[in-house]
Amino acid sequence: MIGGGLVAYADSKSDHAIASSQVAPKKKVVVLGTGWAGTTFLKNLDSSLYDVQVVSPRNYFAFTPLLPSITCGTVEPCSIVEPIRKIIKKKGEIKFWEAECFKIDPTSKEVHCRADIGTNLDGNDEFLLNYDYLVIAIGARVNTFNTPGVVEHCHFLKEVEDAQKIRRSVMDCFERASLPNLDEEERKRILHFVIVGGGPTGVEFAAELHDFVTEDLSKLYPMVRDLVKISVIQSGEHILTMFDKRVTEFAEEKFQRDGIEVKTGFKVVEVSDKNITMANKSTGKMSVPYGMAVWSTGIGTRPVIMDFMKQIGQANRRALATNEWLRIHECDGVYALGDCATISQRKIMEDISAIFKVADKDNSGTLTVKEIQGILDDICIRYPQVELYLKSKQISDIVDLIKDSKRDVEKESIELDIEEFKRALANVDSQVKNLPATAQVAAQQGNYLAKCFNKMKDCEEHPEGPLRITESGRHRFRPFRYKHFGQFAPLGGEQTAAQLPGDWISIGHSTQWLWYSVYASKQVSWRTRALVISDWTRRFIFGRDSSRI
Repeated sequence: MIGGGLVAYADSKSDHAIASSQVAPKKKVVVLGTGWAGTTFLKNLDSSLYDVQVVSPRNYFAFTPLLPSITCGTVEPCSIVEPIRKIIKKKGEIKFWEAECFKIDPTSKEVHCRADIGTNLDGNDEFLLNYDYLVIAIGARVNTFNTPGVVEHCHFLKEVEDAQKIRRSVMDCFERASLPNLDEEERKRILHFVIVGGGPTGVEFAAELHDFVTEDLSKLYPMVRDLVKISVIQSGEHILTMFDKRVTEFAEEKFQRDGIEVKTGFKVVEVSDKNITMANKSTGKMSVPYGMAVWSTGIGTRPVIMDFMKQIGQANRRALATNEWLRIHECDGVYALGDCATISQRKIMEDISAIFKVADKDNSGTLTVKEIQGILDDICIRYPQVELYLKSKQISDIVDLIKDSKRDVEKESIELDIEEFKRALANVDSQVKNLPATAQVAAQQGNYLAKCFNKMKDCEEHPEGPLRITESGRHRFRPFRYKHFGQFAPLGGEQTAAQLPGDWISIGHSTQWLWYSVYASKQVSWRTRALVISDWTRRFIFGRDSSRI
């Protein structure tokens, strides 16, 4: 009786081992980066389908839109960060390595990594990871345009550490300006805060700093409060150029009322320890003394991405070029998203002959309205610029666009040859535009790619994408389509400007409360949501913290 039980157990165990050996190993997915794109991808990925490994030099996710609030003590650094291990803990078996990727080898499908924490006394802290799928989401660095002195003398505002350094530097300036052995000119220089760059980050920091000075520091440093000066230097003709003209005008007028100097049309050419030299087309070069400078002029390419682009023939680009499915053209199984990449949208005129051939079912050499409508949905999905162009012309569909070119013919009787078809769609590609390098874009790309990975096996058997124009069959997935939900520009004094979908512009105190609501709801966890709201409440009651820690 006992022996029979043992034999039965042994047989069942053997069968289980054979079955296990027949299960195909999971594909390895390596994710580089824990920013908006990488973290959103991880949160939405079904990790049970893959062997997932994450590599990042920082072991947390940071809510970067609130970095300007950290610089002035409105929000504490710990309130906007969430440990990445805590995020992936809910996802099951995802491995995280706190290290930096310094080389990508697409030929051997390996990434070379180096730990930041010094794991070996002999310096042997490098390791290799092989992959089946690689998701590159390492973001970008600040673009200095090789301006002399910027790296040595300017602050950046890209990471949490940058915001903390700025906060300490602001307090240093006020403490130094309060020392008894300085003359007034030196105090004015020390308390001159310069922001280079009139984009959303630079403008929001200038507004935060102005509020910090007027609402808190002026009470603590009454002897020097009248010497403070805040300047924004912008190379273009206006600040916030990515916003509607109404927002730009309101921001410039408000800054003028608040005493924030806005110098447009000036390009910074050199930064020393005490002076910033800038050039203007009409006035030439001029030099201004300063106490602290923040450089916020856009993004540049990280060295590892530059090296990778040279390997794959993209050396002359500013960011990795991907197709509409976020895959890098020249590599197998490599995807890039977020600030380190840009989508190279296929132009409809590049495929116009192939589109005509696919639509011409009867090979007559002309297209009827019915044939055009038969491929219309696939064209609009594959080439999103078509819908944008039709919208700009206030036309409902391609057939109406074509009808405009053949006004004397009834809609049902329209027939087009290849040349007429080309002329009708000749200007459609004018609507092809690059997406902005924002958290909103990166998050949507991470969410999209995770959904594609989750249904990759099903879509191989049952593709859901548009027709392949130059090949047979369908694409596995629908291409990525960015949906803009609006953007905010906090301008200080509890006033914010918002540009929302539908060309709706909202400016004022009520919009500030909308900003609070949206940013609180977008926090990555209930913990950070509670901390951020608590920080805002504390600031309302007690003011900002001015301690130099």
